[in-house]
Amino acid sequence: EAVARWREEGRVAVWLRVPILQSGFAAAAASQGFAFHHAEQGSSTLALWLGEGPSRLPGYASHQLGVAGAVLDESTGKVLVVQDRNRTINAWKFPGGLSNPGEDIGDTAVREVFEETGIKSEFKSILSIRQQHKHPGAFGKSDMYIICRLEPSSFTISFCQQECLRCEWMDLDELARTKHATPITSNVAKLLLYGYREGFEKIDITMREFPAVYTGLFYKLYHRELPESYRNIT
Repeated sequence: EAVARWREEGRVAVWLRVPILQSGFAAAAASQGFAFHHAEQGSSTLALWLGEGPSRLPGYASHQLGVAGAVLDESTGKVLVVQDRNRTINAWKFPGGLSNPGEDIGDTAVREVFEETGIKSEFKSILSIRQQHKHPGAFGKSDMYIICRLEPSSFTISFCQQECLRCEWMDLDELARTKHATPITSNVAKLLLYGYREGFEKIDITMREFPAVYTGLFYKLYHRELPESYRNIT
């Protein structure tokens, strides 16, 4: 009866949130045409398309976001690297991990670096973005992996032995040349070395915050730095 009424009212879609302790209702909803859209820890959300033609409802999140921090000590030319304990091949990489919901990219990099190495740092820029589809670690979904340039504010390593096998400050030039680094680490190390020698403005993707079209919300825009004369064009 409810579905018929919704159609009469001209609704094009209906969303149904089912708490985990009442999951039995999902079967009853499915018998009326509802299908799972997504699930979270305490509930699942089902959707029913009532409009004409194929469903135009947006899909749920298709990517997970990983962030790493390339912490460079400009006074020594050394960069912070780790070897993961859970890898079969002990290759050097930048410390990092998955971003939490609602967490900014730079904040993830700073947090993950501190959790893994004990080093405090400050976000400076984005260096690279990797996109990989059908990622085994993302249940076959797509994976975005962002590497940020960070500036250290502490230097004594106290690494997490549950996650890391080794952690050290390595010469950036050595990291760019070694065969004992992951491919993405090796490539970004070369990019970072170029910026270190020739100027970070040649490689940095910086961040600016703007008000969103939704009242009270803001977004962060990442792009190459604009000259002042272009930023102020009206």
